Amino acid sequence: MKTVHRHGPGCPCHMIGCSPQNLQYHRYNQTHPHENIVRGQMRTYSSTARPQNDYAFEMATSTIRYGAGATREVGMDVKDMGAKHVVVFCDPALAKFTNSPVNTVLQSLHDQKVKYSLYDRVRVEPTDSSFKEAIEHMHSQGPFDAIIAVGGGSVIDTAKAANLYSSHPPKDFLDYVNPPIGKGLPVPGALKPLIAIPTTAGTGSETTGVAIFDMESMNAKTGIGSRLMKPTLGIVDPLNTLTCPKSVTIAASLDQLCHSLESYTAIPYTSRPLMDRPALRPAYQGSNPISDVWCMKALEMIAQYLPLVIKNPLDIEARSELMLAATYAGIGFGNAGVHLCHGMSYAVSGLAKDHVRGGEGYPDIPLVPHGISVCINAPSVFEFTGPAAPERHRHAAKILYKATDPSKAEQAEQVSDADAGKYLSDAVKSLMKQLGVPNGLHALGYSSSDIPALVKGTLPQHRVIKLSPRRVEEDDLTKLFENAMRY
Repeated sequence: MKTVHRHGPGCPCHMIGCSPQNLQYHRYNQTHPHENIVRGQMRTYSSTARPQNDYAFEMATSTIRYGAGATREVGMDVKDMGAKHVVVFCDPALAKFTNSPVNTVLQSLHDQKVKYSLYDRVRVEPTDSSFKEAIEHMHSQGPFDAIIAVGGGSVIDTAKAANLYSSHPPKDFLDYVNPPIGKGLPVPGALKPLIAIPTTAGTGSETTGVAIFDMESMNAKTGIGSRLMKPTLGIVDPLNTLTCPKSVTIAASLDQLCHSLESYTAIPYTSRPLMDRPALRPAYQGSNPISDVWCMKALEMIAQYLPLVIKNPLDIEARSELMLAATYAGIGFGNAGVHLCHGMSYAVSGLAKDHVRGGEGYPDIPLVPHGISVCINAPSVFEFTGPAAPERHRHAAKILYKATDPSKAEQAEQVSDADAGKYLSDAVKSLMKQLGVPNGLHALGYSSSDIPALVKGTLPQHRVIKLSPRRVEEDDLTKLFENAMRY
């Protein structure tokens, strides 16, 4: 945290002598954003008229316990909750490992004499069908008191959905799903306790109230989001990532990389419309001073420790720091949100080509790992969004380059506003090349003929694309996908 304080977030809101050019990021017509809040919105709100834009943000996250070996404590946790029957979620691959974290969890429950049932059919990259299967399993279990999710984001997200739909069954599956695909109805009340135990360092799902899935009929991803869906407790145990295959480690880490970058470059929370009631304030609120700190520290750690983990998968210190970074980024983006990289990724994943596979650690089905589908668009996205937030793009690139190319980090202050987006784009491309990530959408089997379908799959992702610091239209998305074909 000292590093973050020493370097500063690089945002004109938090810097002395901010330049008028930087204020375009905040869209405040040459008025310092903090002054706008104090002199404009707060004064207006105290009079008879309501402000049009929001003036506050909230930080919501799960309770987090971090430590090597902390997984062994989960039996005591659910016993202390008074739980008599626990449902444990995992995926088939993790269930088969002899020394997997799943076995650690089951042994801990056994030691505490807590009854449990195991659901080990979670699909990696879940769909609406796999969510429904998990929900049906919950209904068939009879009364249960708590849920434990052991796995990556797919497992944790599936457990969140199963918890929601079994606790408050809706009339229709789409009732809770984000609009425009679903109705986006608010969650009516509290859910059962959920303990999330991540086994990858990437999604940060242990910190958020969001569950993502493929809507099979649309060939696109969507999701469900509510603060009430947050896990009660996230147990972040770096020992759980030691058996994580290289391909999964890279994909998960690129996901957290984009969590950090998109959160930091999202529109500020004061640019979002004010909701009628505080309870309606969305989980993804836009960039804010607290999320900035978590995301920039996460970015620094990813750039430093991801290459070390790839070089030596048994490097406990590097694994630990990378897992902490995922949680940091989760806290950041879980309250600020993501934008175009993720919005575009949902169509990429939904339209995966038949011959494309995720690699070791993924099921043998057509699949683009989530982190790859996100990061493959990132260089194109950040070159596009750069002019809307040049100082933030410059600062983020400088952090990446400090770990990958220090000489380029020293050039940050000389990069013009017009080139700030390309500066960050090149930094991301450099890291992708170092990790051996496919060189653009073309390497995943897509061609220009797929772009209309990719755009169509992106347009419904209102929840995230509206957080882009630069307004994006259909023609812009077409160009973004064209530029993401090859780097």
